Amino acid sequence: MAKTDANKEKKTNKDSKNKVKNLPIAVELNEPKTVAEAKELEEAPYWNLTDDEVLLRSPVPEDDYKTSDSWRVFRIMGEFVAGFDSLATITNGVSVFGSARTPKDDPNYLAAMETGRLLAEAGFEVITGGGPGIMEAANRGAYEAGKMSVGCNIELPFEQQPNPYQKKSLTFKYFFVRKTMFIKYSNAYVIFPGGYGTMDELFEALTLIQTRKIRNFPVVLFNSQYWRGMLAWLTSTMLNEKMIGEEDLGLLHLTDSPKDAVDFIVRTCAKGKIPNGEAEKGSGIES
Repeated sequence: MAKTDANKEKKTNKDSKNKVKNLPIAVELNEPKTVAEAKELEEAPYWNLTDDEVLLRSPVPEDDYKTSDSWRVFRIMGEFVAGFDSLATITNGVSVFGSARTPKDDPNYLAAMETGRLLAEAGFEVITGGGPGIMEAANRGAYEAGKMSVGCNIELPFEQQPNPYQKKSLTFKYFFVRKTMFIKYSNAYVIFPGGYGTMDELFEALTLIQTRKIRNFPVVLFNSQYWRGMLAWLTSTMLNEKMIGEEDLGLLHLTDSPKDAVDFIVRTCAKGKIPNGEAEKGSGIES
């Protein structure tokens, strides 16, 4: 078959469609109608810039002073003020962390929901990251118990929809502001199975407790099977090579029971401030 301009045009359109089709799902773009649009499509980032990313990138010479980091401090300050004002009434909070990918029929979801309910009935305000999965489950448990359920949401490159079980919902642009709210308004952390974000919250809390930047509050790991490998490594490698001490392992309480998790938090919080490294007898993990 002889090549014609019409055939060439069809091939070009097909190629354009394939390029659009193969783009990451975070980018929703129509088929380009001009060469200029096609070039923009090829150069388009696959995520939207967030305020965190803009703040944490290295400065470049052409940055305008008025859009530089020193001016950005005012937005950061405003986010701190808004967070402190909104959460000022949260005096007995417990933060629950875990994967946003956990489906509703997963045993961890059901356990987080039960944990949220028991915490709420014990007089605690339940705080989460406000998203789906484990966060939704914990919020849901408190919400359906008729108690305070708080979500500290975060702006992400891809949209994260706040779960519908929040009586108080905040959205932050900066991760470090949001993390400050978790630490400041929590009397304990409950850590369900999760990924990098969950690990980040866990080890930040442990670091702050270890270095006595905050008081020693309860840090509960839920689901012993999930955490077994990490705890074995902490014991066999970090502890064995003296990177941490025996008392550091005692900062963690491991459980498979929502009731045990809540009972441990109630007992520990009732005792008031615990000196660093002096965990409740019988708590922690076996080395």
